[in-house]
Amino acid sequence: MCNNHSRFWVDDVPIREVIRNDAMGADYPAKPMALYATIWDASDWATSGGKYKANYKFAPFVAEFKSFSLDGCSVDPIQEVPMDCSDSVDFLESQDYSSINSHQRAAMRRFRQRFMYYSYCYDTLRYPEPLPECVIVPAEKDRFKETGRLKFGGTEARERRRNRRQQRRPEIEIESDPDDRKLL
Repeated sequence: MCNNHSRFWVDDVPIREVIRNDAMGADYPAKPMALYATIWDASDWATSGGKYKANYKFAPFVAEFKSFSLDGCSVDPIQEVPMDCSDSVDFLESQDYSSINSHQRAAMRRFRQRFMYYSYCYDTLRYPEPLPECVIVPAEKDRFKETGRLKFGGTEARERRRNRRQQRRPEIEIESDPDDRKLL
């Protein structure tokens, strides 16, 4: 949390930015943040709507994290209260991570287009009103169903594929003049 911003980075690419606002209340985030990673089989819904199943002959599946660091304020795990954060805040604000420039913002958009398959901000079935931390981006919202899950395929994708195929095929027009016909 720098200057009331929470930023999440992967491989020096920002993937999410949450900007604190009054609607969130004074205690945002209300609980200490944590990181949890797991590998699970989502082939029944996450792979083009269940089209591709997990192939367990390639098991074991392993996640590997290298040069992994979490920077922020330490929290007392019992009382869930931040300890002295002044050194941590000074360090984070002095780093390149304290703001996002235009190139990093473009990289964040590309990352989200390629890898984000669910967003609770666009899940209007669970959350009819977006949560206070959500910033709705119309172009991004159009990619998601009302469940917050990414739209797979659909008529737009089929039309784009058809148009691409038609553009690749050269149309050959043969003009014939009746006077040029010869009998063999």
